[in-house]
Amino acid sequence: MPAFNLDGARIAYRQGGAGEPVVLLHSSTGSSGQWAALFDALRQDFQVLVPDLYGYGESDDWPGIRPISLADEAAIAEALAQTCDGPIHLVGHSYGGAVALKTALRGKVAIRSLSVIEPVAFNILRNSDPWGDQYLRQVGAVADFVQSALSQGNRNSAMRRFVDFWSGPGAWTSLSPDQRHKIMRTAPKVPLDFWATLSDTATLKEYGALKLPTLLMCGTVSPAASRRIVSLLDLVISDCRLLVLPGAGHMLPLTHAPAVNETIAAHLRRYAAQRTETMRSRAA
Repeated sequence: MPAFNLDGARIAYRQGGAGEPVVLLHSSTGSSGQWAALFDALRQDFQVLVPDLYGYGESDDWPGIRPISLADEAAIAEALAQTCDGPIHLVGHSYGGAVALKTALRGKVAIRSLSVIEPVAFNILRNSDPWGDQYLRQVGAVADFVQSALSQGNRNSAMRRFVDFWSGPGAWTSLSPDQRHKIMRTAPKVPLDFWATLSDTATLKEYGALKLPTLLMCGTVSPAASRRIVSLLDLVISDCRLLVLPGAGHMLPLTHAPAVNETIAAHLRRYAAQRTETMRSRAA
């Protein structure tokens, strides 16, 4: 995989195809490999760039002496965008979705469209309503448990709680030993991801100011916290389409990949096609 240096860290990424650029951002405990099927589908029509975020895949750990922030992760997407000719389409899932939203809010690079799947923008739950505060406490309890278990050297217990929260009781034991081993290898980064999302200060009003064609996606059996975040974003983002997949959970890009990938590809092609038609009209 090619790589670039960012603040002293090696950031690896996949690239392929040609056309309007698309940047795909993966979830916590994942890597660029999460998007392998979508990568193959999109590179026929787009230039596709898929980084490993800090501490995942082939990228280095976060090198800073302070806790990592969503802005630090957004800098990865921005660095890739700056190598592209023209605005990017930005896609993110879970932690990657929160990074995608942060990238859009920062406004440092031009973005053509936004697609986010259950982004963990936890801060907007705070003081949204009594249910939002309850969901935020649930997330905080999981973050505290993971941090405590890891500090005691118990990666298995930490990742069992993490995976079962997002994918339902018994999800951890249903994974193969190899899958559990791969997830446990990434465990030290998970508390940093929780910190980055829980400490972010972006408000619902700020997200509502985004003027981008936005696709929001979630599953009907996902955790209440992530479903509530999606519903709040859907209320405030003006140019927004919401797709709820029946029977899908938080890991829908993997469990329901064909439907998710087809929907994202259609969203990207719609706005790429609109751009082409607009350019043709102006030329005429």
